[in-house]
Amino acid sequence: MRIELKERTEPRKKQWWHIPLLLFLIAGTIYIIRTNNPDGTPKSGAWPQQEVQRCEGAIFGTFYHITYQYSHDIEDSLVAVMNEVDRSLSPFNKESIITAVNHNKDMEVNEMFSEVFMLAKRVNEQTSGAFDITVAPLVNAWGFGFQHKEDISDALIDSLMETVGMEKVNLEGNKVVKTDPRVMLDCSAIAKGYGVDAVGRELERLGVKNYLVEIGGELRMRGINPSGATWRVGINKPIEDLSGETNEIEQVVELSNQSMATSGNYRNYYEEGGKKYAHTIDPKTGQPVQHSILSSTVIANDCATADAYATAFMVLGLDSARQVLNHHPELSAYFIYTDSIGNYATWNSDKMAKNLVE
Repeated sequence: MRIELKERTEPRKKQWWHIPLLLFLIAGTIYIIRTNNPDGTPKSGAWPQQEVQRCEGAIFGTFYHITYQYSHDIEDSLVAVMNEVDRSLSPFNKESIITAVNHNKDMEVNEMFSEVFMLAKRVNEQTSGAFDITVAPLVNAWGFGFQHKEDISDALIDSLMETVGMEKVNLEGNKVVKTDPRVMLDCSAIAKGYGVDAVGRELERLGVKNYLVEIGGELRMRGINPSGATWRVGINKPIEDLSGETNEIEQVVELSNQSMATSGNYRNYYEEGGKKYAHTIDPKTGQPVQHSILSSTVIANDCATADAYATAFMVLGLDSARQVLNHHPELSAYFIYTDSIGNYATWNSDKMAKNLVE
């Protein structure tokens, strides 16, 4: 995952969740596209140069890039927020709240954990179980989580499926209650988006009106960009490339006071026995998803919601994803998929059409 910004600084000390493939890493690379007047001069309303702040570094096993308009550098405050998200939701942090929950320790969860858990519950219900943060044991078994790949068999999958399902876990007050102690949670498919929102809220608390926050390809932007124009980003073409070095833009998207997340299988997979295994696991079958969608991009008001639905749509497939969108006019979506003869094709919701740049 990479985002191109001007005047990069040296990354801070890396704070990895985990180096191997995470549960549902964003596969699409996003680019910031600067927008000026036709003659190249900044538009009216451009930020004063002394108020253009940029920072980047490593977090959550990926990288963050933040651009904001402010009188001075406040990166330390923003990093503190990201570290708090890590301490709440990272299954790779041995001291995190979610790690304690997975080890069935008797403890109360904090507000961050509760927010993400309740949102995950809601998206799970609204997608007929396609989004499920209890799928962690299956992700580990297939080799995409924080444990080594196990020898896959029907018996193993059947056994692990006994622990999967959001109905097996609830939040009672500030405590997580499981129907089966083997249930494990992994919020990797929503936590980066939530981290983006948390940083955005911190910027807004400090009075920042114009900013863009990106963590691992998940985006939240408010106001205008440094040139005084609407923010523009590019969605990559779904070219199979595990190195992540091939970056061709499929579609430019214009965003204002919105958030965007992209999920995809075309980079995050492994091959074994001549077969490709996608990193997205279907909670209903316990198997890697084999749908035709290669890349799922969702626009929503907050990034955590966009993140969760982008993953859910990868599980649902094109037709079922469209049905969900019909019931959620607050969402916009753009899918890149393979058609019946194996060619790349795209589909976007009517609402998304307003964001696409010709």
